[in-house]
Amino acid sequence: MELNPQSLEWKDAYKLMVGSILPRPIAFVTTMDTDGNVNAAPFSFFTAICADPMLICFSPMRKGTDGSKKDTLANIEATKEFVINIVSEDFTEKMNICAADYPAGTDELDAAGLEKEKSASVKPPRVKESKVHLECSLYQVLHFGEQPGSGSLVIGKVEHVHVAEELYENGRINSEKLKPVGRMAGHFYTRPMTDVFKLIRKTDPR
Repeated sequence: MELNPQSLEWKDAYKLMVGSILPRPIAFVTTMDTDGNVNAAPFSFFTAICADPMLICFSPMRKGTDGSKKDTLANIEATKEFVINIVSEDFTEKMNICAADYPAGTDELDAAGLEKEKSASVKPPRVKESKVHLECSLYQVLHFGEQPGSGSLVIGKVEHVHVAEELYENGRINSEKLKPVGRMAGHFYTRPMTDVFKLIRKTDPR
């Protein structure tokens, strides 16, 4: 099967991406607007960039209805701050409630029954149920179109990290205790720690 992306509707191209780039980690992003209203939304186009400086990125797509910016992106552009809350298995269903398209100004954390905690270096709160929080300032944002199916790349500089004490062992995070979840295609998620294997990286190319 040979497919030309330029000949596809954006929804079909999207299905190809989410069906092949997986599993994807989830950035559960909390932001605030200029009036102090809290917003929370999950994004699975999310990864690390580098350690020095400590940069992460995620990509909020434009709304599929009219191409407008999602509240998360608008808030970050306005306030230059956000928090990435890493998603663990025990609050995945509540996180999913926050994925609905609520009216602007709605506090999704309240709607989902999730608790807020004060952040150390940014104004948006962190999600208490999360075991790892990355408090970020906006480093750069790049826009790729303004139509449905287009999106932006939000790069954040990590200013402060919270890690639950029970996870932190000798400078590393115990992934089994974190119990992260990954995003698959459609309505499916995965528990990546249920079946893992070890593979030592080769240092000699021969």
